Amino acid sequence: MEKIRFTKMQGTGNDYIFIDMTTNYYSINWPEFSRKISDRHFGVGSDGVILVFDSKEADFRMSIFNSDGSEAEMCGNGIRSFARYVFEHRLTNKKIMKIDTGSGIKDVELISRNGSIWGAKVNMGVPVLDGKEIPVAIEKPMVLNEEIEADGKKITFTAVSMGNPHCIIFTDDLSDEMVRGAGPLIERHPLFPKRTNVEFAKISDINHMEMRVWERGSGETLACGTGACAALVAAALTKRAEKKAIISLPGGELEIEWAEDGHVYMTGPTEEVFEGTYKF
Repeated sequence: MEKIRFTKMQGTGNDYIFIDMTTNYYSINWPEFSRKISDRHFGVGSDGVILVFDSKEADFRMSIFNSDGSEAEMCGNGIRSFARYVFEHRLTNKKIMKIDTGSGIKDVELISRNGSIWGAKVNMGVPVLDGKEIPVAIEKPMVLNEEIEADGKKITFTAVSMGNPHCIIFTDDLSDEMVRGAGPLIERHPLFPKRTNVEFAKISDINHMEMRVWERGSGETLACGTGACAALVAAALTKRAEKKAIISLPGGELEIEWAEDGHVYMTGPTEEVFEGTYKF
């Protein structure tokens, strides 16, 4: 049995267990570990585990395991927490850093307010719109306003990848029945060969929307950074919103901008919750 030091971080309610692998080595089964420690009744409770590694290509490398043990390419809220973690745990003195992820190297800038770290701004990269690249089983250069059937209903969706696949549904119905009923069915729908994250977005005005999310591998979470980015892109492409908006999620707000350079930028808060030791 190993004693594993961890730090729990959260960004707009999206919470992860962080483990420093730059100075430690743990020979364990990470998918199994993530399932156990993420359990909110018998473990610490989280949306997953994020491992911190050194990197030859960037300042650090981020490895993500969802609460069901599956591995994720990218996490928008997680990468903001990652940047704050490595800075406040003195693994770097940089406030602008490059972080290697499963979907490429991301530029992250820590933001201070009232003399202390508040959050971060992340260059999330260029959205992927081609059906085969997302991936979704619709061979079109853009997958806009397509139909999917779930829970006995025909639902209109738009698909976008922000390094991981997203199915965005614009609706006035943000009820538990909609999110928890249709969400898991769409996550594993045959249209999405690698499964998908599912966003339910309600447009308030051209610069603001409300959103709930069913995350691939984690179920409903309080926020999803890549999902907020994908929703903004989908809203702009379908003429529902402008290219800069505030996304209100159950865990807080994110500012998303699809800038002139084609990249999507996400700004939002993050904080440390607590530290501890877990026996595994």
